Order: sequence, then structure tokens, then C-alpha cells
Amino acid sequence: MLRALSLVLLAAAPAWGGGPLSVVTTTTDLKALVEAVGGDRVQVEALAPPLADPHAVEVKPGQLVKLKAAALLVRIGLDHEPWLTRVLRSVNDPRFAPGSPHYLDTAKGIQLLQAETPRVRSERGVHVHGFGNTHYWLDPENSRPMSGAILDALARLAPAERAHFEANRKRFLEQLDAGLRRWAQAMAPYRGTRVVVVHETWPYFAERFGLVVVAAVEPTPGVPPSPAYLASLTQKMKAAGVKLLIAEPSANASVVSQVAARSGARMVTLIPSVGGDPGARDYVALFDLNIKRLTDALAAAR
Repeated sequence: MLRALSLVLLAAAPAWGGGPLSVVTTTTDLKALVEAVGGDRVQVEALAPPLADPHAVEVKPGQLVKLKAAALLVRIGLDHEPWLTRVLRSVNDPRFAPGSPHYLDTAKGIQLLQAETPRVRSERGVHVHGFGNTHYWLDPENSRPMSGAILDALARLAPAERAHFEANRKRFLEQLDAGLRRWAQAMAPYRGTRVVVVHETWPYFAERFGLVVVAAVEPTPGVPPSPAYLASLTQKMKAAGVKLLIAEPSANASVVSQVAARSGARMVTLIPSVGGDPGARDYVALFDLNIKRLTDALAAAR
């Protein structure tokens, strides 16, 4: 199929000639940030849907065409998108090589968590969180350097629009700062609460809002837990007084229900990416939704 696309891809050309910049991002969270900074000066396509396994994405032929025509590719980086190597190989465009002005890795400059944690290879043959936890956009403070890097990347490609991008980012940061005050106030009564997560999606979120992650249902990211591990985990949760289990919509419902029932913890489903729920329509709304779900669950678990 990829060979059949080669002539179409070669015919596609970079999209900017004074109109909106065509940008392709690997995730909907990056799409939301590019749109916040770029406004009406960008057209953005996300390769991965919001609730897909971020480590295993099937990119559609039409998306490959859009990538070939894009002025900028923006990615999470680390080993969050092992599928992207295959995609870039099929597109075969040197503009999307590291160091190019058409390529942006937003992990640069982020203080990563779990960077010293040893990882094993998954069954798909790639490292998962092998260079540090990749879910850094779930600390809203990290959107500050991320949006700054996006602004610089857009302005390099469209220098006449820099003032427009700066004004947009300023408005975004004002909304972010108001949100941070709102979220910190809502979470203040629950700082220090011990929780268990299903997948190691939430360490940045937990650190920002004062939660203590005791353990993960998946002992290694992407690897299903064994019955013996689950038995040990539920005992640990009881001993530690863990009253909350944080899951994602993609989590194995049977395993989550089993852990919640055996431990006595309340389960709450948080949304890991923009667009994963109708209420998570943009980056700030994603945190409004998750903080509301979290505080409701914490209040009920008391």
C-alpha cells in the first residue's frame, strides 16, 4: 500500500506560501497547543486519535499525504511514537529530520520523570518509556515551554506572523494561569492522597497536584499484570490505605474492576488527551474535566 502512495506523496508539496501553515502533530494534545498559538494562521492534523494506544498507531494513507504536504511536524518525542519511524521512512522527506526547521520535538527542555527507571522491551519490540515517562503534557506547567517551542517553530517558517503567534500564546498563558489557580484550589484538600494508577500515564499530573502514586496496575508499561502481581497489589493497596484507582478509557475494564473490588478503592476514569471526551475540547478544558472528575471521586472516597 505504501508503494502505491509513492507517486502521490512525491507530488505533494509543502503547504505554506502565505496562507495558513499546514502542521501535522503526532497527538491531539500537540494539535491543541499548535492551534492555541497559531490561531487562524495554521491548519493542523493529528496523526493519532485521542484514545488510541499512543505507542501503536496505524496512520492512514490520507494522513501520509497531509504529512508530505506539511510545513511542520510536531512530536512528543522520546519513545512515545515508535510508529513514527516507519511513517517517516515511507514519506522519505529530509525536511522531517531532527534539526530541521520543519521538525519539532517538544520533549527538548522538559524535566522528565522516571528517566532513571530501567525498562524492558515490549512484545512489539520497542522500548516503552525507555528514556523517561513520555506523558509530560499532563503537567499543565509543561505547556509553557511546549507552547514557547511551538511559537518559535511557527515563527521560523512564517516570520511575518510572529507578533500574531506571540499574542495568541499570551492569551493561552493567561487562560493557563487562571486554570492553574483554579485547579490548585480544588486539589488543595487532597494533597498527599495516595493513589494507584492503571498505566503510568499520570506521574506528571500527580506531582503537579500533590498526589502520591503508590503503584501501577501494569508493573511495566504496556505489559499486562500477572494474577500473582494483582494479588500482591491489592494487599499493598489495603495496607497503604489507598482509596482511589485512576484508570484511562482504554484500560482493561475487567482488570480494573477486579482491583477496585479486591482493594476497596474507588475507581475514577481520567482522560489522557484532548478530544478523548466531549468535555476535553481543548488543552485547558482537559484539566478542568480531569480535576472535576478527580475531586468528585476523592470527596466520595472520604
